[in-house]
Amino acid sequence: MDSFFYGIEDLFVNVLFAPLDALRAMENWWGANTLNWIFMLIGSAAFVYWMLELKKYNDSGEENKDATAHSYL
Repeated sequence: MDSFFYGIEDLFVNVLFAPLDALRAMENWWGANTLNWIFMLIGSAAFVYWMLELKKYNDSGEENKDATAHSYL
């Protein structure tokens, strides 16, 4: 059973994380953090898209904003 878990460890450490180790070993800061910048751009774009969708939904007036809209109020 131990060899199964050592196999999983070997897969992740030596195969799947190898590209990240290569990025970490780079001397150039911008090159090493390229993946982080890509994730930040994707997250920012998703945040802006979601806020625009919420504003569009809010402006359409579909939501019931009465104080008695829910039974627990």
